[in-house]
Amino acid sequence: MSDSTNAPSRTAGRALVAALRAHGVERVFCVPGESYLEVLDALYDEKSIELVVTKHEGAAANMAEADGKLTGRPGICMVTRGPGATHASIGVHIAQQDSTPLILFVGQIARGHMGRDAFQEVDYQQMFGGMAKLVMEINDPDRMPELMARAFNTAMAGRPGPVVVSLPEDVLTELSTAPDCAPISLLPPAVSQASSQAIAQALRAAQRPLVIVGGSNWSDEACASLRSFVQAWDLPVACSFRRQDVLDNTNAQYVGHLSLGMNPALKQMAADADVILAIGTRLGDIATDAYTLLDVPKPKQRLIHCHRDARELGRVYQPDIAVQADALVLLQALNGAEAPKAPPAWSGWTAQGRVAFAAFTAVRPANPAINGVDLTQVVLHLAEALPANAIVTNGAGNYAVWLHRFYQYRAPRTELAPTCGAMGYGLPAAIAAALRHKDSPVVCVAGDGCFMMYPQELATAVAYGASLIVLVANNGMYGTIRMHQEREYPGRVSGTSLKGPDYTALARSCGAHAERVTSARDFPAAFARARAAGGVALIELVTDPLQITPDKRLA
Repeated sequence: MSDSTNAPSRTAGRALVAALRAHGVERVFCVPGESYLEVLDALYDEKSIELVVTKHEGAAANMAEADGKLTGRPGICMVTRGPGATHASIGVHIAQQDSTPLILFVGQIARGHMGRDAFQEVDYQQMFGGMAKLVMEINDPDRMPELMARAFNTAMAGRPGPVVVSLPEDVLTELSTAPDCAPISLLPPAVSQASSQAIAQALRAAQRPLVIVGGSNWSDEACASLRSFVQAWDLPVACSFRRQDVLDNTNAQYVGHLSLGMNPALKQMAADADVILAIGTRLGDIATDAYTLLDVPKPKQRLIHCHRDARELGRVYQPDIAVQADALVLLQALNGAEAPKAPPAWSGWTAQGRVAFAAFTAVRPANPAINGVDLTQVVLHLAEALPANAIVTNGAGNYAVWLHRFYQYRAPRTELAPTCGAMGYGLPAAIAAALRHKDSPVVCVAGDGCFMMYPQELATAVAYGASLIVLVANNGMYGTIRMHQEREYPGRVSGTSLKGPDYTALARSCGAHAERVTSARDFPAAFARARAAGGVALIELVTDPLQITPDKRLA
């Protein structure tokens, strides 16, 4: 902290913006509100921070969360009190479940009005206390720099997550001479030689090992260290739900995705493994097929669990070896351990897993039973046409099963998808990605129901010069819910039909290029035109409502 002697006075709102600058914030996503006008005025003078104004607070929070995934630093969202905060709560939930650093700033009513159920009054500690890592209200302008440093530190420390900061409007305009606080440097805990040797020894004794990777904040260096380690040891690697970009899917050691619509062969492989090395992942319900692949609380497989937050070790599963460590630090230590002489005892096991993955994701001819666009062919074309640095986003819905099965992720931080299964995430995430990485192609894949959560953000993308392509799989229903409905209540369709607008007309009204495709054979040319058009483009894919997954049709 700098010396406050003779420090010039400034408003708390300007101290907040100075703290954003000091912590390296480059972009803020918001919907404006009269409750934080002083902050908006300070941002007017702060040319190093871009202010992206969205059409809906939920979209702003999603964009900030996606930005946090892309950078590994807290994404920043600002909204007004009451309705603004409730709309933005979706981003807090996603950040909590996905372990993403995020700070949500909420304008608050004046301090003198609190406790009277005043206009748009909400107790944010009560509202967000069960979701966020920290909820605080800044009632003293002199504490703004201190508490801003705490917010950034908390969002990043241990298991990353969301922080909510409430800003009473009268505090923001009060003067203070409190000096700025420098960002806190977080050094990950080191991995002891004893820990790395114990892990190496357990792996050498294995016959059927399996590495499961997941969690957030995998840097390029961490992914490279993972690749070096598993190649040297010839270990099979499975990625947890929607973390497929941690290891290049074309790598010989990659054996698949522990996901919804999981490869049955991969499920069997996890069940048959004798040693599981889990790095970064919490081993949640989807990755473990509703906690069935590993017995709770003590798996029959020998479990080595490594996570950066000690609170996640032993939370569900009792590991044989538990190590609190950042993925990069752990893998650097393991790369220093002597690899087994080639070929290791499990090389055939690894090759078998790779063969099963290749068969599950193989190119296949168009299905003649499908009336409309065959999504398998669409995703296979995306995998062939897009470069390794392309960023692909999606929200929630059965359409994502095609994407996760047939698309090959080849570089870190190229998959933006909510592990909490939030609809509407894909388009806001694509906008954040397009603004963050202007040289990378960005493609959002959405179902019609998913897209209609935030379709108005097409106008935001156009307004800020984003370049992205949106693929809307239109089957006229909420497909995931219909699938479950047909299983539980066959023939009794209730609440799952969806009548959407003219998607191409909607896109054009926002200034985007748009086309409608009714057959997969027409998709490659339409996709090429969308890429050539530049800016924002939308392709509506009219799909068969009976084709509910790549392998299943509704009766």
